[in-house]
Amino acid sequence: MSGGDGLYLPGASPIHRLAPQAKLVALVAFTFAVVATEREAVWAFGVYAAVLLALFALARVPALWVASRSLIEAPFLLLAVAFPFLAGGQTVSWGPLELSLDGLWAGWNLVAKATLGVWAALLLAATTPVADLLAGLSRLRCPEILLQITAFAIRYAHLTAAEVAQMRRARLARCDDPRFLWQAGALARSLGTVFIRSYERGERVWQAMAARGYIGRLPIEVSPRSASLSQWGAAMAAPALAAGLAAWTAVGA
Repeated sequence: MSGGDGLYLPGASPIHRLAPQAKLVALVAFTFAVVATEREAVWAFGVYAAVLLALFALARVPALWVASRSLIEAPFLLLAVAFPFLAGGQTVSWGPLELSLDGLWAGWNLVAKATLGVWAALLLAATTPVADLLAGLSRLRCPEILLQITAFAIRYAHLTAAEVAQMRRARLARCDDPRFLWQAGALARSLGTVFIRSYERGERVWQAMAARGYIGRLPIEVSPRSASLSQWGAAMAAPALAAGLAAWTAVGA
């Protein structure tokens, strides 16, 4: 499963040593608390960001690594920028522009919560190998079929991406220029070939697994066997703080 650890950064920090099931529960709880926070409580989002940045520092995750991987939320940021121009209601003037007040709040709400959610997921990915994540999900009694689908998707997504890159290099070596529209046919045929190869590979993998006694369960090694109370307490500290702030903002609203 090492091929699927593209976001994992090896380390020996306290966050790395936490049980994966505890980190998974903490991620879900923290995300729910952030989503439940009132959008007008700007200071609360600042506290959440400070907590996550402190955890990144504790785990020794480089800031540049976090910033580059956070670009995945760029489409949401573009949508947030459009809200002040598309929403109705009361408006405010900003130079020559008339911006919707509700749109500004909606854009801020999307940017703040999406960024915090991405950061929390990156913290988990940077400090937990994929095999440990699957083991943690198994400990949390995740349905076996979902574990198998996730494991195979992670394992073979990298292989498929490498095959697509190899076919692209082969096309370029034959004077293909993907910048022009008339090359769309070649690209479509390449993608179709990749799909057929992936389907055939899946059949071969299934036959090999069945020949080796596969009975519907992956041999996932769960380590550690269980999380101690101290690990659960450490993992749930940030979500508990976030839940408290979310409740406070809801009462104040």
